[in-house]
Amino acid sequence: MVARRWRGVIPAAKAEEYTEYLNRTGVADYRATPGNRGVFVLRRIEGDRAIFEIFTLWDSLDAIRAFAGDDIQRARYYPGADDYLLDREPTVDHFDVMVQG
Repeated sequence: MVARRWRGVIPAAKAEEYTEYLNRTGVADYRATPGNRGVFVLRRIEGDRAIFEIFTLWDSLDAIRAFAGDDIQRARYYPGADDYLLDREPTVDHFDVMVQG
């Protein structure tokens, strides 16, 4: 199993709205992609900024490729993302899942 991690920063005032946006876009796509085993959206408010981290679990790199395309290191963004994001990572991290619980 492979975990994929992405991070973005938005204004804290838009945190709830952005959560709804994520559910309509990325989260829905993750869940609809064969080989996806789970989606975790984490949020931390720090002053006037909200930090989001998304962890997804996948059966394999091929399953990630079906979602992300051939360049699995590149982050995938949806129309409208620029209305929220102050800072975003252009790439994602992948990890081998060593322990499940």
